[in-house]
Amino acid sequence: MSNLVLKGDIVFTPDKDSFKSYKDHYLVAEEGRVVGIFSSLPVEYQSYPIKDYSGKLIIPGFVDIHLHAPQYPNRGLGLDKELIPWLNTYTFPEEAKYHDLDYAERVYTSLINDLWRYGTTSCVIFSSIHKESTKLLMDLFIDSNLRAYVGKVNMDRNTPPELCEDTEKSLLDTEEIILEYKDKSPLVKPIITPRFVPTCSKELMEGLGKLAIKYNVAVQSHLSENRDEVDWVKNLHPDLEDYASVYNVYNLFGQTKTIMAHCIYNTPEELDLMEKNRVFAAHCPHSNYNLSSGIMPVRKFLDRNIPVGLGSDVSGGHDLSIPRTMVAAIQASKMKWLNTNKGLKPLTSSEAFYLGTKGGGSFFGKVGSFEEGYSLDALVVDDAKLGVKDDLSLEERVQRFIYIGDDRNIVERYVEGKRVDMPYRQNIPTMV
Repeated sequence: MSNLVLKGDIVFTPDKDSFKSYKDHYLVAEEGRVVGIFSSLPVEYQSYPIKDYSGKLIIPGFVDIHLHAPQYPNRGLGLDKELIPWLNTYTFPEEAKYHDLDYAERVYTSLINDLWRYGTTSCVIFSSIHKESTKLLMDLFIDSNLRAYVGKVNMDRNTPPELCEDTEKSLLDTEEIILEYKDKSPLVKPIITPRFVPTCSKELMEGLGKLAIKYNVAVQSHLSENRDEVDWVKNLHPDLEDYASVYNVYNLFGQTKTIMAHCIYNTPEELDLMEKNRVFAAHCPHSNYNLSSGIMPVRKFLDRNIPVGLGSDVSGGHDLSIPRTMVAAIQASKMKWLNTNKGLKPLTSSEAFYLGTKGGGSFFGKVGSFEEGYSLDALVVDDAKLGVKDDLSLEERVQRFIYIGDDRNIVERYVEGKRVDMPYRQNIPTMV
């Protein structure tokens, strides 16, 4: 991994409360890690290759901590339905197709190209139940030089026959993927993925929890997305206190690094447990609007220092863009503020930017910021066509890009100090 210097207008959020900005500075990395930001380049770094992006913004790569790869063809479909009818009518039939590796490759290469295009350099992804297409997705990510956690979905009850797994085989397939991929790539890792409590038997969840502990593998699932879902879990597990307790009793709730998506209807006791176990919440505002699920009270999580990141949640969410997800999160928080009699303060621009960079990036380690020791994951943004910028601060330019810019303004992408080109430029498949 080579050493590198990027020169330009550098902006990031070391904490959620404020931007840190450096106009016309040098961002220096050694072996893919940030060593410092300098107004003039110190002598010891002057032999390093310099990429001069003067006048352009240099910001951290975006982080998406919740999306469903096999649902990519379904974006924009069925969004007049609520969660459970939408799953049964659109999602499950689409996910059943991924036994076909040719079909999977067509979808997954298109998805990865679009993640790259939108500036998402790190993501946490659900695959389908299919072992071989999950391996294919992981290999495609490895080849792309983007960072990802990828999970084979597990479900053995309350699901269509074509997606209902044999419990033992589900566990064996999951363990096979863990063993094959846990040390295969520094950027792409397996993650244990029970779809959600209603589709996972006690035996399956117990087995997955044991695998998580045995191999120290991260976990992802869904929590309290929809009121009917919450009631369903109560009926399935009347002996346990709440939804979070079901995951917790099976070692799937922070015993290893864990993300729970949505978290709209969490009880105070569940928030206590998330805070105690350092469970991440993936805030997915587009999906929550589209499926009439509700508005996550994100301020409650931030006030408790529960780790939070942003998720596009394709295809409940219709848009891969993390900047547009930032905007939706801000707007959702304003509606929540009004609906709580101004009791939950809305998100600021710096907070939303933090959630889409360092907030979600911290699930991966030192990712999503330009502090010393952090991975140099960076986007170079040319905002010249977004309007006059002479009198704007760097923070205002970033805010404007978030609201009215798009992927056409992103001119370069870096992951761990390496420039990343479009992964599948040759023979780009036609999207299905």
